[in-house]
Amino acid sequence: MKIALASDHGGFLLKEKIKEYLLENGYRCEDFGTGSEESVDYPDFALSAAEAVAKGDCDLGIICCGTGIGVGIVANKVPGIRAANCHDTFSARMSREHNNANILTLGQRVIGFGLACHIVQEFLQAKYSGGRHDRRLAKITEIEEKYCGRKESGR
Repeated sequence: MKIALASDHGGFLLKEKIKEYLLENGYRCEDFGTGSEESVDYPDFALSAAEAVAKGDCDLGIICCGTGIGVGIVANKVPGIRAANCHDTFSARMSREHNNANILTLGQRVIGFGLACHIVQEFLQAKYSGGRHDRRLAKITEIEEKYCGRKESGR
């Protein structure tokens, strides 16, 4: 599985810790930046990672900023992306099982490195449940098509 990673300066250290965790656990990563704690604009990096997931170049994505909120807003503008801002393991698992989330957003100023790795583990190991959730995701796709004029890539 290949994971798209990105952050702004406020999530840089968390992204680096998550990258280390992923590589140690056999995941492949593509890092879309940033490369330091120097101030940058989070939309530039969140967009690149979200587009890689939407195009299918990466299977899932993890994007970090100070709170996880800003990068989540950006990622969710990309058709086919369902980004979930999670700060606990239950929400991370449910975001995949019920919402088929394909990007996890995290806040470095909200959670510690240890908890972040547990959240990432739950997110990556969970599988979409399908069934009754398919109808709801179809409605989300209809909304997306109505306002974006594009169909999701099937991811």
